[in-house]
Amino acid sequence: MTGVFEYAPAPESRDIARLKPSYQIFVDGQFRDGSGEAIKTINPADEEPLAEVAEAGASDVDDAVAAARRAAEGPWAAMPAKERGKYLFRIARAIQERGRELAVLESLDNGKPIRESRDVDIPTAAAHFFYYAGWADKLGHAGFGPSPRPIGVAGQIIPWNFPLLMAAWKIAPALACGNTVVLKPAETTPLSALVLAEIIAETDLPPGVVNVLAGGPSIGQAIVENDGIDKIAFTGSTEVGKIIQRTLAGTGKRLSLELGGKAANIVFDDAPLDQAVEGIVNGIFFNQGQVCCAGSRLLVQESVADELITMLKRRLGTLRVGAPLDKNTDVGAINSAAQLARVRELSQAGEDEGAQRWSPPCELPDRGFWFAPTLFTGVEQAHRIAREEIFGPVLSVLTFRTPDEAVEKANNTPYGLSAGIWTEKGSRILAMANRLRAGVVWANTFNRFDPTAPFGGYKESGFGREGGRHGLEAYLDV
Repeated sequence: MTGVFEYAPAPESRDIARLKPSYQIFVDGQFRDGSGEAIKTINPADEEPLAEVAEAGASDVDDAVAAARRAAEGPWAAMPAKERGKYLFRIARAIQERGRELAVLESLDNGKPIRESRDVDIPTAAAHFFYYAGWADKLGHAGFGPSPRPIGVAGQIIPWNFPLLMAAWKIAPALACGNTVVLKPAETTPLSALVLAEIIAETDLPPGVVNVLAGGPSIGQAIVENDGIDKIAFTGSTEVGKIIQRTLAGTGKRLSLELGGKAANIVFDDAPLDQAVEGIVNGIFFNQGQVCCAGSRLLVQESVADELITMLKRRLGTLRVGAPLDKNTDVGAINSAAQLARVRELSQAGEDEGAQRWSPPCELPDRGFWFAPTLFTGVEQAHRIAREEIFGPVLSVLTFRTPDEAVEKANNTPYGLSAGIWTEKGSRILAMANRLRAGVVWANTFNRFDPTAPFGGYKESGFGREGGRHGLEAYLDV
């Protein structure tokens, strides 16, 4: 008797998110209505409205920057570093205490599977606050001089793919170094940042130290152009990063950019293929491939290419696509209609240019923004799917014969954010890592993050580092 075991639905209750009908911006320690137009944020899994969000206007940006400046030159600057660290510890513990609520909220607003938000996003966000809380009174030992000083007011603009985690990456080191913050979450995923503002308010952080402004590109532009901002930290697309860099040229403002990527995941013929398949799946289908460091190019040694692709297709057939709040779901919804259109456009270009497209049998929901896990073989380096960041669950497979060819193909991209190497030889790992132009190189794993480790890119993937001791430098006047 043959058959397939089916998982019974195991949904997490959306009531845990404690959604409110409306959310306000957070300025100078107070929640208030923004002067912009209120918008509705929607659930990408079913296109139903979640809540109304008050968007900021230009006057709100001015008020937030002024509040941050007062705090930077007043109580926050005067506070002993050890006391500043205590606030970060409080925030970290509060994130842990409200972890289940935040996980459900993140999956509702973003579309990612609850397993990922529960097991990765929320714990790692708390871990960043814990880690940088420990640095607050030890900055003189971080290697940036005996008494480094904060820069001042940091304007921080974050993307929609990891809303709470990106907020933690930005806010935690800034506060540990004694800076104050004006944060703008992405317009499609503002909810977890606004709940983080609630947590910050409950920890009695001095008014103005952290300000959270929901809004679209115009609010991001207003933050970038505001004369009261001393530093901009941006995570997002390379195109917007270039605009910000041109805008800030000659102003004296500090800038760090974490932009797009087109990572190569390189599998040699001596790699443990079962393990590599799991790393490949994690590298490109984690968070629906909406990851700047996603392993979207698979470079596999020619002698094992057929075997690996067969194994990979078999594994893709077991992925469960569906409701993000179901604990059995592996692949959730694409974040927005605009992003889904981008994924579809580039996938069609892959077919039009001659690559062979394959997806496992997959019944997608009728409503929402969905795209089946997709594999392209017969990909050439000139194809758009091998050159452009798709930011979706689409993997392009190329082959190589020698390590030199693998390096040449891996580096044949304007990006340089991450890469992966799969081999049993430690000497090969070290030799390849030294030649790959990528800010992060994983060996026999992929998409592993830790607050103690720096993260950032080269070339059109940006500059500056977040995480680890290196992440302090972006917020210190050294």
